[in-house]
Amino acid sequence: MKIRYYRNIKGWRWLGFLLAMASAYILSSGNPDYQVMGWSVACFSCSIWIYMGWKDGDTPRALMELFYLVLAIRGIVNWIQ
Repeated sequence: MKIRYYRNIKGWRWLGFLLAMASAYILSSGNPDYQVMGWSVACFSCSIWIYMGWKDGDTPRALMELFYLVLAIRGIVNWIQ
């Protein structure tokens, strides 16, 4: 499947990538004080990638990111409780 590149959203792909790396770094640090921030960054990153998958017509990728978004929201809720 070929990924379509749109002029208006090309920078969003890099932002989604950088946010995904930042959330992975925060969540793997092992510091429970920063877990909610890591999950919040992951939610934003997933939202970007869901949109990209939808725009590209890549349903499996969009669904995978949607599943991760649900888990990230679950992580935030579990951390708050």
